[in-house]
Amino acid sequence: MEQFLSYLIVLIAQFLAVMAVITVHEYAHAFVAYKCGDPTAKFAGRMSLNPMRHFDPLGIVMFAVVGFGWAKPVPINPNNFNNYKKGSLWTSSAGVIANYLMAFLFYPLFVLVVYYILPPLYGKYMANFLYYLFNGLVVFSLSFCVFNLLPFYPLDGFRIVDATNNRRGKVYWFLKQNGYQILLGLILIHFLAGRIPVLGYIDILGYALDFAIGVFGRPITLFWNWIFGLFGLKVPFIF
Repeated sequence: MEQFLSYLIVLIAQFLAVMAVITVHEYAHAFVAYKCGDPTAKFAGRMSLNPMRHFDPLGIVMFAVVGFGWAKPVPINPNNFNNYKKGSLWTSSAGVIANYLMAFLFYPLFVLVVYYILPPLYGKYMANFLYYLFNGLVVFSLSFCVFNLLPFYPLDGFRIVDATNNRRGKVYWFLKQNGYQILLGLILIHFLAGRIPVLGYIDILGYALDFAIGVFGRPITLFWNWIFGLFGLKVPFIF
């Protein structure tokens, strides 16, 4: 029973972290689109920080289970943009920028939780909840950021390429027509790689997650660890 409760607490903490990460991501798309001249998302009720507005059951489950997933896409009409190309580029980039800033802001909170709040709670359920909540807010923000930069439709990476490149060759149409199926395949491989080690060699999402934490997130950890060092707090770990 105790093991089940511990697992449930971790699952709840990660679920809440996922919902926060996805909500900020989708809100950023809607907000920037509105500022660029397109009110479609606002009229659809998607320019909101209410997580239920962006909820996609399968995408959330995927995110909680394997660390990668998606939300309900924000409706955008680029024809409404004041400047079509700039509006498309900034709107497509808004989600990943927001997630990176989110990781930047939550990393120091995670460090403070680990060093000052968790020690007195060691061994208690609340310690597990707080650790996985704040860890998830950082790690999921980075992984969602990198995941969405992959150039597969309907991810932001594809939309950024679409906004900056007018060419519509065979590769473009292949990725647009088959992107969703490719993503499901990549997520399945990532899930199975933990059980079938040989699949780790072709686990693209695994490499993306390692990149997100080890490389993409390194400027964040180095900056904040430097700041903490100025105040005499030595942080011995970097993601």
